[in-house]
Amino acid sequence: MSTDAALQKRVLRRELRRVLCSISPEARQVASRQAWGRLSAQIAWQRARTVFLYWSMSSELDTQPMIESALLHQKTVALPRFNPAVGEYEPVQVKDLAADLRPGRLGILEPRAHCPPVEPIRLDFSLVPGLGFALNGRRLGRGKGFYDRMLTRVGGLKCGLAFDEQVVEGIPWEPHDVCVDCLLTPARWWVVHPRPVLE
Repeated sequence: MSTDAALQKRVLRRELRRVLCSISPEARQVASRQAWGRLSAQIAWQRARTVFLYWSMSSELDTQPMIESALLHQKTVALPRFNPAVGEYEPVQVKDLAADLRPGRLGILEPRAHCPPVEPIRLDFSLVPGLGFALNGRRLGRGKGFYDRMLTRVGGLKCGLAFDEQVVEGIPWEPHDVCVDCLLTPARWWVVHPRPVLE
């Protein structure tokens, strides 16, 4: 990564972390309900059979209702689990949130050891976290590259999930960065790269 791009990303990460910290718990819950309502109305979500979601941190939009609804509608649900043998995250199936989750790296809930991996190419729809997104699909992660490496193997639609305050005009880009196909916020569903709707 060039020195200029690295500096730009560090500055942008610092600013977006400040923005996230300024969102109150009450505003987070309202925004989370709005985002979930918007997602549930999308045909791509409704038709997806195997979905890759993630357990949100306290500063992010709440993904628990999305996970619970996906399980209720009998979708195959995968969440990320860190594999220390290769130093990367992998999608892993969960069926029962009470029995299948435990605190993982950084205290974020992830699937237990008995949960089976899901082949990334099988995924129809993936929700992708990030500190920031641009409307051209570029994503700013937290700087470790875990999601970028995993997303190179993921099939189906890749959808960024963020507060509207996390959508920025531009994000520095490097060849290893993976763009999203669409962006979901409480106020909008923005399609970057149109893809065939699942049949």
